[in-house]
Amino acid sequence: MTIEEIFQDKTIKAKGKVSAIGEWLLNNELPLDELLAYAEKQKATDKATCIEAVEYATKKNLNLADDNLLNYVTKALKDEEPRVKWESAKVIGNIAKLFPTQLNQSIDNLLPNAENTGTVVRWATVYALAEILKLKTESNIKLLPKIEVLCEKEEDNGVKKKYLDALKKMKK
Repeated sequence: MTIEEIFQDKTIKAKGKVSAIGEWLLNNELPLDELLAYAEKQKATDKATCIEAVEYATKKNLNLADDNLLNYVTKALKDEEPRVKWESAKVIGNIAKLFPTQLNQSIDNLLPNAENTGTVVRWATVYALAEILKLKTESNIKLLPKIEVLCEKEEDNGVKKKYLDALKKMKK
């Protein structure tokens, strides 16, 4: 089965598509660059599914990530589609530790999403920012005060808890 066939098959639900494509990535049956090139040409929902498959795979195997992936998901954070934003943020959270000195653009693209009207976008953004904070790099000089302000302003308890957990880990 090809990527096109998976997306055309209406009997396969979104989560099934994510796990199938994610497993292809993990088993080296589908090159990551090929999936990203395919995703770029798709409508927003299918693009988000492709990025979610990458999130699925990078959660299980960080070694799939490369500079191209970091650049792709960093750019995708500016997409109009909320699901593309949140799946991209989750990928960044998964792979940040591989790129501790290359995250400035990711941070710049994540911060506006921390004030997005969508709770899931904000939650995923906090996850990524928290993972970046844990790396304790020079980025934290500018990031930490911004995180503290965002935490103070956040009204959703689940998102606020993610901020508080991240800040608590920073103080250790």
